[in-house]
Amino acid sequence: MLLRRGFLKTAGLGVLASKTGLRAAKHSVAPAPPAKPKLSLNVRDFGAKGDGKIRDTAAMQQALDRCWALGGGEVVVPSGNYLTGALALRSGTTLRLEKDAVIQGSPDFADYPVTQVRWEGKWIQGHVGLIYALDAVRIGITGPGKIAGSPTVGGRPTPQSPLRHPALIEPINCRDIVFDGFSTEHRLMWSIHFTYCENVTARNLTIRSTGGNGDGIDVDSCKHVRIEGCDISTGDDCISLKSGRGSEAYTLLKTTEDVVISNCTFADSIFACIGIGSETSGGIRNVRIEHCKFTKARTFALYLKSRPGRGAFLEDISATDLDVAGTTGGFLRLNILNSGIQDQEPVPGEEGIPMLRNLRFTNIRVTDCPVLVEGIGIHPARPLDGFVLSDVTGTCVKGITLANVRNADIKRIKVTGFSGSLIGIQNVTGKGLAGAAQIDGPKLPDAVPNPVAPYRLH
Repeated sequence: MLLRRGFLKTAGLGVLASKTGLRAAKHSVAPAPPAKPKLSLNVRDFGAKGDGKIRDTAAMQQALDRCWALGGGEVVVPSGNYLTGALALRSGTTLRLEKDAVIQGSPDFADYPVTQVRWEGKWIQGHVGLIYALDAVRIGITGPGKIAGSPTVGGRPTPQSPLRHPALIEPINCRDIVFDGFSTEHRLMWSIHFTYCENVTARNLTIRSTGGNGDGIDVDSCKHVRIEGCDISTGDDCISLKSGRGSEAYTLLKTTEDVVISNCTFADSIFACIGIGSETSGGIRNVRIEHCKFTKARTFALYLKSRPGRGAFLEDISATDLDVAGTTGGFLRLNILNSGIQDQEPVPGEEGIPMLRNLRFTNIRVTDCPVLVEGIGIHPARPLDGFVLSDVTGTCVKGITLANVRNADIKRIKVTGFSGSLIGIQNVTGKGLAGAAQIDGPKLPDAVPNPVAPYRLH
């Protein structure tokens, strides 16, 4: 089978949690140090025009390469509109965008090289981002300027055009990243996509994205990530945490872990403000969301999602001190039954049902919330173990529904405006359930069968 020692260790911790109650998540996140500007090079000195007409790709890449070759530092982009194809950040290099500086992405796919990139949790051939980095360390982008993508290159791959479209900013397998103080504008594709990265800081960013699949920040199989002080308004998830899909990602087991999201403002017009999943096959753990404002969500402010066939786990996820308004769906949804497309090579059987453990939501203020918590999308073969909801105030239309939960702790829920019972349960144990109404359990998906031959990376 596909179980590995690290995964078994995680499962053992889950047993401990069920005996002792919720474990406090350990977060080792610290802001990564910015690259010291030993050297400062100006892209104008390398021939960049910044007139929005002539492509400045070669001149700007030469400045970035020269900075790296001389030991690292900063590459300065002064005021102007710099039309460019994809630019590669090198180790030890920070791209500094001065006031009124705009890097404008080319509308031509030919200006974005092709390599292996992540798309919906799988490694496929695709175009690199407008600003990208491969295997780099100590890299950064600072403001106050802007990076804007071309809507011409937005969209999704199709059978007729299978290459993934370019993201706006995409570090892959990089360490010690600082993105600070700039803004982005993009459509129809992800704005910032961190993949296989460690020690990431994204702070004081203003991210604007409209249209489908326009995520703000995607954290994809990354460790030690801090997102703080950002203002994100998007056409899809403002922030999405994921770790791959199906047997490929389950075998690689590249977990997203130690993520802190703090002091941010979110607005979403298509899906959720913060989505965790649905690509969770590498596991997601130790996530803390705090001191944030949710002003608009097409579905839910927080949405934890996966499905059988993913495997792995979502554990030690907490949120505290949140203001939630303007949601069409509600505050929180848990759906571990049918979110996202099924993989062509899913993790079979009970092993493929994601484990959900140790969720804590406290000090939440909701305004005209359609649904406080919709938590019935949990499989009875792998019930959620450890759920805390406490100190919730405000107004809502419907209250809390839970199914297949162990060790729930619901307390100090002081909301008004709802009809019917505040709490509805099916197969739930724990505290704070007195007077709860009994509800129907979820409709379960078909079991994922075992493959003819065991999966192997290919």
